[in-house]
Amino acid sequence: MKKYLLYAMEGEKMCFLHCLMNARQLKDAGHEVKIILEGKSCALAPQLEKEGNKLYLSLKEDGTIYGVCLACSKVLGVYEENEAAGLRFLDDMNSHAGFTSFAEQDYEVVVF
Repeated sequence: MKKYLLYAMEGEKMCFLHCLMNARQLKDAGHEVKIILEGKSCALAPQLEKEGNKLYLSLKEDGTIYGVCLACSKVLGVYEENEAAGLRFLDDMNSHAGFTSFAEQDYEVVVF
């Protein structure tokens, strides 16, 4: 079993959906997977919440979606929506979501 951190940066919905699909495939293959939403991807969570996207919601429910960037959520105007969705705000890198702690735990970091 390997450990993967999928670090989503892009605000393109199609790109983020591929991040989610890869997360599901890796989990189904027995790997440990976490997703962090950073940059423009922070604005996609409210959209997927409203759509009731089953894959997104299942990965949020099982803890695969580890959290969302605090600073970017505020800058993009989605802080309240991400808070209402129950997403964990991450701010360990100058109010942004860093991945150093995951790298130190031997996660392979994949940027989307």
